[in-house]
Amino acid sequence: MSFRKVVRQSKFRHVFGQPVKTEQCYDDIRVSRVTWDSTFCAVNPSFVAIIVEASGGGAFLVLPLHKTGRIDKSYPTVCGHTGPVLDIDWCPHNDHVIASGSEDCTVMVWQIPESGLSQPLTEPVVMLEGHSKRVGIIAWHPTARNVLLSAGCDNVVLIWNVGTAEELYRLEGLHPDLIYSVSWSRDGARFCTACKDKSVRVIDPRRGTVVAEKERAHEGARPMRAIFLADGKIFTTGFSRMSERQLALWDLENLDEPMGLQELDSSNGALLPFYDPDTNVVYVCGKGDSSIRYFEITEEPPYIHFLNTFTSKEPQRGMGWMPKRGLDVSKCEIARFYKLHERKCEPIIMTVPRKSDLFQDDLYPDTAGPEPAMEAEEWVSGRTAGPVLVSLRQAYVPSKQRDLKVNRRSLAHEGRAPGTAGTTGTGSGSGRTTPPPALPPTNAARLSAPPALGTGTAATPGLPEVLQEVRALRALVAEQGQRLSRLEEQLSRLENGHV
Repeated sequence: MSFRKVVRQSKFRHVFGQPVKTEQCYDDIRVSRVTWDSTFCAVNPSFVAIIVEASGGGAFLVLPLHKTGRIDKSYPTVCGHTGPVLDIDWCPHNDHVIASGSEDCTVMVWQIPESGLSQPLTEPVVMLEGHSKRVGIIAWHPTARNVLLSAGCDNVVLIWNVGTAEELYRLEGLHPDLIYSVSWSRDGARFCTACKDKSVRVIDPRRGTVVAEKERAHEGARPMRAIFLADGKIFTTGFSRMSERQLALWDLENLDEPMGLQELDSSNGALLPFYDPDTNVVYVCGKGDSSIRYFEITEEPPYIHFLNTFTSKEPQRGMGWMPKRGLDVSKCEIARFYKLHERKCEPIIMTVPRKSDLFQDDLYPDTAGPEPAMEAEEWVSGRTAGPVLVSLRQAYVPSKQRDLKVNRRSLAHEGRAPGTAGTTGTGSGSGRTTPPPALPPTNAARLSAPPALGTGTAATPGLPEVLQEVRALRALVAEQGQRLSRLEEQLSRLENGHV
């Protein structure tokens, strides 16, 4: 007689969460009270940004990670919006650039000084205007430089080229009601949305069409969210008809029934999912909850495996999520959250207990790095590429960033005014499409720059430093060589009259 194992083997079964000490929290912060199901917090390896209460407009704090303790009430904020800020998102390719969406119907992109703010920041590097109602969702493209998505309460999704301050695509007519969430696929070819009409849609933005749609993904009327997983499946959170909170996993090849469906509890707060593509672990945080549940997504039934729950005493107003390259690999840290209380921000560290001090390859496969895989113009022309991966084996050293500059190029030669994007499609399932862009000017602004080599230290470099600089220089030369070849090919096509 054979006995089936009751406990499923998983290296993440014993993951445990631990809040940091009191002196390592960010205290005396007036977290925003606006009624919007946003995370209210965005984190990267350099800064933590938190949407705060502001009189006469909208504002958010940007704090260097090391600036813990009590935050003075006079600490400068980013305060250029005339209405409350609803969502913020750090650029994945430049740790000093952040975008914000607000009730004033605008999207603003900000450059944060390397040492943080010393005075209030009121002038954005670029202001993007195109929505007719408040902007509640901001999401950077995961692999293309300068591409930013925004979604508003006008049920329109706009995709921008921040480097030229132009509107690339306007997707309207695809959503009949309020958009709750937007999530890019790992390669940025598509994105999925959760809508108030209870449908989850997968959209190809470059064609302006709905690729797949699941109606009534969750029966309940409360807000739901949807995120893309690394293998192309979709993970959703929502409510049942009896207002019980649910998790579901969907395969785009067959949307008739979910691959997995689990009911959690009967609480009211919207569930915010955070996904780690390297470990296939999904962390679910409920607004107003005092717990973080985590699940492992696998290839075998029931596909969604509950791992554990981190529980604390205080409910969370919002939650920030640190990218993998900002974690401490020496302590087997696999996730770090920034939990927002009413008056403070508390980091929570998730670790896998290991006895060895060596680098744990199975916990830290190569992860998405800060270098973009392509330029905005390449993505618009039809190219698709996954993220450029980096190893966390050596302590991660971020590349030196340069200031964001916007080149507002004239679009008169394309036969359309700046800020428009082609013609509107007709019929259901058609959005607005854009013709391929003209050859970008050679001085087009780049949001982030290659590493500055051979600078920053007065001491004589040792052999490891020299080797690292040589490798970086070779990579830079190869990248620029590929870019030059592409530009020469486009120039040749232009000269031959093929474009």
